[in-house]
Amino acid sequence: MITVGMYYDVIKGKEEEFEEKFEAVTTALDGSLGHVQSLLYRQVKKPNSYTILSKWDSQDAFKEFIQSDAFKGVTDWGKAEILEGRPRHKIYGNEGDVN
Repeated sequence: MITVGMYYDVIKGKEEEFEEKFEAVTTALDGSLGHVQSLLYRQVKKPNSYTILSKWDSQDAFKEFIQSDAFKGVTDWGKAEILEGRPRHKIYGNEGDVN
């Protein structure tokens, strides 16, 4: 099991549009093999900064999804229309839960 952290800075005024695009991505994720859950978070002190935490069965399953036509179809809006800069991604291993 892995968790992928995806970090986005959105052009001010485009926050609602970004959130709508995320909903389209979650629809594509619903049918993806190996996808467990994805959640969108918004920073309190910088409301145009977002994090998506996405849980996958394996890194290979995540890589297959981001190379798929389904992913490309819902992310074709691109950097120029909504994002301030390049997204940043980090893959976290199976650290397990802290009790």
